[in-house]
Amino acid sequence: MDYKFFDTHAHLNLSAFKEDVDVAAEKCAKEDVAVINVGTTEKSSKRAVELAQKHDNLYAIIGLHPIHTVPGNHDEDEIGEGGKPFVSKGEIFDKEYYRELAKGEKVVGVGECGFDYWHCPSESHETQEQAFVAQVELANELNLPLMIHTRGPKPGEKSPTGRSVYTDVYEVLKQYAKVPFNVHFYVGTYEEAVRFFELGGTISFTGVITFAKDYEEVVKNAPLNRIHAETDCPFVAPLPYRGKRCEPWMVKEVYKKISTIKNEDEERVRIQLLENANNFYSV
Repeated sequence: MDYKFFDTHAHLNLSAFKEDVDVAAEKCAKEDVAVINVGTTEKSSKRAVELAQKHDNLYAIIGLHPIHTVPGNHDEDEIGEGGKPFVSKGEIFDKEYYRELAKGEKVVGVGECGFDYWHCPSESHETQEQAFVAQVELANELNLPLMIHTRGPKPGEKSPTGRSVYTDVYEVLKQYAKVPFNVHFYVGTYEEAVRFFELGGTISFTGVITFAKDYEEVVKNAPLNRIHAETDCPFVAPLPYRGKRCEPWMVKEVYKKISTIKNEDEERVRIQLLENANNFYSV
């Protein structure tokens, strides 16, 4: 397929798109946008693969999100069936299941895996780490890049290790990863980003950069060939679509904002980000 933009992290496979996923995928195709749908459980990973098989402009990453390793209720940011708050049953990473799913020709990575200290209790750290390491090992085996999830604790709370979530993720990747990785929805410091770059990793930015200035230093200073653009849809719609359901074609606004922050020509940024995605995910 011939496309001009790439949303490297989306969730058309979640229930927010249950009624109109094909319409959303076709809208992306018309807007010249390719999309990677990222799995969060066995069910949503399988759904991502099915969608990739159905639509030329869609690809899939398969894996287990850290919040799904722990049973319990989570807030409304994670959409469940019928638009209700998601309820995690506590899934154990089944390497055989995902190995079989990875046989799909349009599966381009493993994840999203990592640590989530916002939704999960401190005592879940070991469980999260076990699932994280298992997915790194599978990615190494299959020679597929990793999609990394990071979310720190709520304000006023401490992480279970007393360290930054980015430091904890870095240590696991440094010890186990033998393949490239992308730290998605990056909101860490530039110094932390540099450590990931030194390990051979990349980072990606969402629509948050279109309305929050907190991350402009990182966007400005990060090498253009080490970053990606994403939406993480259906969450965090960029300006000027705030308040609406985020869709992958809106990634164009992230491209534009990156070029603005870097004071770079929009077309040069578009070409480089597209090349980054194509090369990183071998599509």
